[in-house]
Formats: sequence, C-alpha cells, structure tokens
Amino acid sequence: MFSAGTRVTTRAPNGFKSGRAAPHFPSINQFFTQGAQDHHEAARHPDLSRVIHLLEDPISSSLKERHIFALKKVVKRCQKGFLLRDLADVFTILNLCGEKAKDHPGFVPILCDLLQICRLPFLKEKASDETNYASVVTNSLSQMGFLMRVPDSKIREQICASIISLYSTDRTKQYEDGVCPTSLGYRQELVERSGLAETLAMSLALLENQLPAKHQALRALQMLSSSSAINCSLILKAGGAQKICFHMNEPDPSGQVLFRSSEILWNLLENGSREEVTSQLSNMDCITVLKEAFLHLLLDGYRHYDQQLRNDLLVIITLIAENPSAPLIESGFAKQLILFVTFPELKSHNPLIRNLKLAFTSEDFEMKKLLLNLLVVLSRDLSAVQLFRESRVMLALMLLVRPSSSDSRPSGKGRRTWTSVQQEELQLQALATLATVAPLMMEEYVSCQANTCLLMLLEWCTQQDTYFGQGHAFHGAGGRGGKKAQMRYCVRLLRCMTSLGNSLINQDLCDQGAISQLLGLLRRFQEREEEEDAVCVEIQTDVLLTLTALCEEDMHRKELFGSEGVEMTIRYLKMNPALLQSGLGHNRLFMSSVDCVWSCIVGCYLTEDLFLEKEGAFLLLDFLHLSPRGMKGVLLGTLLELCDNPKTLVHVEAWRGEKELTAPALLLQLWRQEEAELGVKRDQHGRITDVKKPILSRYQEEGLLVSVPANRPSAAVIDVSENFRSKIYALFLRLGFEDLPGLTAEDYITLSIVSRYLDFKIGEVWGEISTELELEGVRPITPDAEALKTIIQTSEDTARHVCSLQQNILDQQEQEDLKEEKLAYKELQFASAEEVLFVFD
Repeated sequence: MFSAGTRVTTRAPNGFKSGRAAPHFPSINQFFTQGAQDHHEAARHPDLSRVIHLLEDPISSSLKERHIFALKKVVKRCQKGFLLRDLADVFTILNLCGEKAKDHPGFVPILCDLLQICRLPFLKEKASDETNYASVVTNSLSQMGFLMRVPDSKIREQICASIISLYSTDRTKQYEDGVCPTSLGYRQELVERSGLAETLAMSLALLENQLPAKHQALRALQMLSSSSAINCSLILKAGGAQKICFHMNEPDPSGQVLFRSSEILWNLLENGSREEVTSQLSNMDCITVLKEAFLHLLLDGYRHYDQQLRNDLLVIITLIAENPSAPLIESGFAKQLILFVTFPELKSHNPLIRNLKLAFTSEDFEMKKLLLNLLVVLSRDLSAVQLFRESRVMLALMLLVRPSSSDSRPSGKGRRTWTSVQQEELQLQALATLATVAPLMMEEYVSCQANTCLLMLLEWCTQQDTYFGQGHAFHGAGGRGGKKAQMRYCVRLLRCMTSLGNSLINQDLCDQGAISQLLGLLRRFQEREEEEDAVCVEIQTDVLLTLTALCEEDMHRKELFGSEGVEMTIRYLKMNPALLQSGLGHNRLFMSSVDCVWSCIVGCYLTEDLFLEKEGAFLLLDFLHLSPRGMKGVLLGTLLELCDNPKTLVHVEAWRGEKELTAPALLLQLWRQEEAELGVKRDQHGRITDVKKPILSRYQEEGLLVSVPANRPSAAVIDVSENFRSKIYALFLRLGFEDLPGLTAEDYITLSIVSRYLDFKIGEVWGEISTELELEGVRPITPDAEALKTIIQTSEDTARHVCSLQQNILDQQEQEDLKEEKLAYKELQFASAEEVLFVFD
C-alpha cells in the first residue's frame, strides 16, 4: 500500500513517536501495589485537618450529611484507637461535634461512636511518644470531661463509660501495623493530671433527670477514687462529698445511686482527707439525707445487701460524729441512733423500735457493735449525755455486761438471740464503752447498782467452771480459753470509776468488800506459775490503781488494806529490774506499786511499820538506785512521805548499795545527775561558777522572761515541781547535813549546795520579781528597793560563802591526798630497806 522508499512513521499508543525513547512508567502490578499502600496509610492516618476544615467552614455549614459522612469515615479508619499525635485534632473534632449536637440530633450517634473509640488505649508509634505527647493527652482528657456540658444523656453515658475503660483496662497486645497501646499506668497518671475527677464531680448537678447517665458518672467516680489520693483530692476540691451526699437519696429503683454514692464516700474517707470529707458532710442537709437513707435500710431493708449498705452508712455517720460541728444532735438523728443502741435489751413504745425487727444475723451483730462504738464518739459532746439518760443507755449496757449474759440462754420460748460468741463480744465491748460513758453518768451508775454488778462479774471471772472464752475480735485479745478478757475490762471500768474520787461510789465499793476482793485477785496472780503476758500485767496494774484510789486519804481503808496488802506490795517491789524493759507493761506495774505504797500504806502507822519490817524502805532505795530517771521522782516522793515515820530514818541510814554506797551518797549522786540534765553551770569539780545564778537551769536561762499574772507561777517556782532537787533537799532536812556516812569530797561539795538550796531558790524568786518590775516600768519605793537589793545581795554573798567552803574542801582533800602519797612512799622505802637487810643476812 505504501510505495518503496517511503518512510513509515507510526505512533505509539501513548501518542509518542516510536523513533524516540519512550519514558519509563510503572507496571500495572506496581501501580496497584503502591495504591494499596497509600490507601493503607490513609486508613491509618486519616486527614483530620480536612475534616476540621469541613466542620468549621461556614460555606459548608448546611451540609450536615456530608459532615456526618466524613465523620463516619474517621470512625471507620480509627477502630483500633487514636494515635497520640492525632489526639489534638480528634478532640477538636469532638468539641465541634458537641456544639453541633446541641442543635442537630443527627450528630449524637456519630459523637457517641467517636467517644466509644476513646475507651481504647491511645496508640503510640514510638517509645518516646508517651513523653512527647503527655501535655496533649492531658489537655485532651480534660476536653473529654468538659463534653459533659452536652445535654444529651447518651453522650454523657458514653463519656463516663470511656473514662472507666480507659482508666481500668490494660491492653498490652501489639498491632500489626507497628503501633502499640499506651500503658495503663501512663493513662492513669494523665487522667489524674487532667482533673477529670473534679469535672465529673461538678457535672453531677447536670444529671438530676438522667438516671442512666448518673449511674455511669457515679461508677466512673467510684473507679477514679478507689485507689488514687490525687483523684480524691480533686473530687473534694469540687465539693464532691457534699454533692454526692445531696443526691444519694434520689428515687432509683435499682438502688445503684445509694450504693455507689456510699462507696465513693468510703473511698474519699480512705484515700482522701478524712477531715475534709467530714467537714463537707457536717451540715444539716447531708445529715438529713443520711438519716433518711439509714432509717429506710434499717426498717425496710431485708436483703443481706441492704444490711451491708446500712452498716456502711453507719460507719460514715460515726466518722461524721467525730466532727464537733456536725449537727447530729440538732437534727434529731443522734437521739434515734441512741435509741437503737438500747434495742433489744430494753423495750420501748417508740414507733421506730416497735417496727424494728432484728434477724440476729452477722450484719445485725456488726450494726450492734457499731452503735456501741457510736456511743463512745457521741460522749465527747456533753450535750449527748442527756440523750443517754433519756434513752436509759446505762441500764442497757449493764444488762449486756451482767455475768448471766455470758451464758447462751434464750430469753423466751423459740425467741432468737445472739450466739454465745456474739454475746461475749458484746459483753466486752459494752464494758469498754462503759469505761468512757459511765464517768459521765454517775447518778445513773449508782441507781443501776453498777458496783454490785461489776463485783459479781469479777467474782464470776475468778470462778472455775466450763466457760471457754473465744478471744475473738479486738476486745477479746488474750482471753481465749478463759475469762481473762472480761476481767481485764471489768477491772479497767472499776479503775475509771474510782479515779473520779466520788465518795458515794468509793464508799459503796468498800462496803461491799471490794478491797479484800481485789487483794484476793492480786494474790491469785502472784501465786500463778504461768508466764505473764501483757493482759495479766495490765489487770494487775489497774487493780493496784483502783486500790490506790480507794485507800487514799482514808485511814480506815488503809487499815483494811492491812498486812495482806503490805505483803502483796512487797512482792511487787521485789520485781526483777530487768522486767522494766520487757515491753509488757512491767514499768507501769512497778509505778502502780509505788503509788500504792504512797496511798495505801503511808499515813497509817500500822501498815507503815509492817512495810518497814519487811524491808520496804530498802526496796525503795534499791529501785531508786537502779531505776530510770522518769521513775525517780515518784520514788523520792514516796520515800519522803515515809520519812515522816521516825523509824524510816533508821532504815535509810542503814541501807547500803553496791560498793557500800550509802543513802546520802546516793541522793547527792542523783542531785549531780539532775543538775547535769538541767544544764546547771558547774566546773569540773562540781563547784558554783556563777554566784548570781548558783542553781539556775539552762532552760530557765534560755527562756524569755516575761511578766506573768499573779495567779500563775513563775519559771523559778515551776522549776521546783518539774525536777526532784526539792525532794532531795527535803530528804536531807530529815537526815541532816552533818555526820553523814560514806561521803567523798565531791559529795561534800554537792552537799554544800544542797544545804543552801532554799536560800538560793528564794534569791532566784526575788531576782525574777526585780526583773518583772523593770519590764513593767514599775519603780518600787526607796525602802522596798533597798530591801530588794539587800535580799539579792544576800543570795550572792551566800553563793560566795559556799564557793569558799567548796574551795576549802578541795584544799583539804588535796592535803589528805598528799599525806596518803607520802605515807605510801615511806612504806615503799621501809619495804626496800627490809629487803636489803635480808640480802646481807
């Protein structure tokens, strides 16, 4: 068709001439592979900025379907979670959707879908992303909380559900595309930083008519407060305890609001500031809500769940009652609670009690113990004592502690009651409660013949029978297998009541033979061969203190204490000093024994003579030498009182300690130790270094001297009672200051100061008076000023005289030392001369 020589020019399908080199194009297979990679990359990283632009562009504001279509693509592409680097854009989109959802309900489902993805852990591409995007995540989580402003219930539910999942779910699996979820600890830390807990607490007021959303919000707050002190602080910062309490009693067929509200309050009390929680709940509105909730559960709740929740509320109420400003009494709630304490021991015509039925389950038992504990807390407010009287609390408690309550005997045919183990615990807790309540209700204590009941209980505790104490719970410690726990709390109660010094109560006890009964109890302990534990030591200590309170300042009772009591006291004073450091309370037992000597023996010549015959004064001096500093004051005071008996001085003078230490030398040694403790200035030989301050302690010198009212003692007067130098001086007044055996030169130097202690103290007091007058700008009249100057000068002259005497003692000692040294040399020379003569012979 073409002629020869004609050049044929053909075109390639792409339009280029075949004679030229065609450009390189990828193959079809390569094209589709690259396209798939780009599509996968787009799926992983959707172009969120274009979505934001679409939502913000005013031109496309009416294109709602297009907006929703674009958002659905974002949801579809982010099903595995949001990348950390995309969070800022994601929450910008969420905020835009939230604003649009207010006017266009069509945005609600897509917003819920986006929030549902937030329940998944955020994704990181690098290990450093968690650190780099921490501030972005914190801000994003804050924005999630602020979305609670959107009024739709489903959105609020989904926000709370996402927070719960994000805070509690740990997913550590690796994804195929190289990303991995952030750790649970990281998410929890940033949730705390974001303040989500505070935002949720503040949003509770928005959920009054949205019960499902409220359930989820309370569930989220319960989760956030369960283990985080920071979240608890944020909730309290928003007044969360008060807000939650306000709404906990709102109608809710499921009961979740009340349950979760109480759980949140529990978490706040455990992990947050207890003082702040009780402060927020200590108002009339919160108390009223708690009262209604508690009474509803108590009177109408029948399930085990209701009883548990009732007891939880009772614990919260008890903690609120510890706040003095809580209006429990003003609201009438305290009166109702106190009335419940007396049930079922006492009958009442009150409608609340008539409608109350106990199944005597374990939860009812716990409620009974919590109510008894509430009595102790309420007793701190004296206005509650009148309510105790009106509700006959004393009688109800005494019915619980009577000995017959320890036996498991039903009070009527087929009538349910506490088990023997429960009765034992209630008996012990009632005794412990009485130790606090009974001193506030002495008239009721007497009218209930409580002394008789307690002595009968004490007698029952010493009887040998088949009773086997279980020793359960806190108050039963150490009482398993016997009645030791009952004895412990019975004696403690007796000690509390006798220490009040009420003559009617103490006389009633003595008339019923309490002194001989208590002495018999001590004798049983002393005759036991078993090793003592802390409970046994505590019982003996309380018995001794009870005897001390009964016999103090009553000659007849000291005579009743008699030889048996003296013998018992001597045995305790013979205690091994090593036991003072045992940690079981032997130090308190010993001090109680010394106190018993002071109150039950001293002052009655009959018991004093028996005590001295059994070398009681020697035992006091032995312990004075070996005991710690804290015990020496009581020992010195007891010994001083005992020295009023002339026979005591003979025993004191005859006493010898280690290395033939005499009593005067021991007292002077204690004086030096006390002055070293007080920081009194002395030289290396113990002499006075400042004649103007011969006995002034470091604490007096460092303290700022101010003018004090006439009814308050000055520092110099307080010093007399705060250390035992005055007691040592008083003892030397009885022993005398001359012809004392076993004293060294150092002792005589100290004795010269002791003998002038009263003069120095008088000068010290007049010096304080002079200084106070100067501070107040008062100038005494001339005769008074001269007298004041003369008194102070006399004190200084006395100190100089003592210094001179001390120097003479030192000089005399040096001369004696020199004579002894010369005599020793002469003896050596004589011995050497005899050896030389012996060699020549």
